[in-house]
Amino acid sequence: MLHNRKPHDAAVGEVESQETVMGKIELNERKTLKLTNTLKRSMELEKESTALTVQVEQMQSYIRVKGARQIGPLIQYAHASVSEAGELSMNMELMLQCNHYIHQVEQPYAMDSVIRVPDCIYCRYTGPGEMLKFAYDKINLFAFENNIPLRGNSYTIFVDQNEEEGTLVADVFMERADGETD
Repeated sequence: MLHNRKPHDAAVGEVESQETVMGKIELNERKTLKLTNTLKRSMELEKESTALTVQVEQMQSYIRVKGARQIGPLIQYAHASVSEAGELSMNMELMLQCNHYIHQVEQPYAMDSVIRVPDCIYCRYTGPGEMLKFAYDKINLFAFENNIPLRGNSYTIFVDQNEEEGTLVADVFMERADGETD
């Protein structure tokens, strides 16, 4: 049966399967991130044992119990810190925006009415989830090639996910350090 198949058909099929796997990254060198009514949960990645999906579900439940609704997708804020002993640790905050401000938030949560991060390098990533690192790499390479210092933190907004195709859409913001006056 394979000998009845046209070579052209095989080539078209290969191209089509490659197109569904390939990703796309669009970059903007100056963008402001603004989040409102944001519930946050901090964690140290080395010390955290609960799965991220469980923690997100707990945050969503907490929002509902407090009489609010989640607005928009999950946001992940990542940054490094150095202890007094000189040890480097990666820290992350999970963030969810709500339809209104939640008062009297208990630990391990915190609430911000507005988070505004001006002057970021931004990119929109569309492609396989396991290739998301290329969005961070593209921003870092762009910053390097253009002599733009970065603060070393990132905000990742998981805009959409298609489990059937194994793709996601994510917005990545990295804060520039060239506008600082210390």
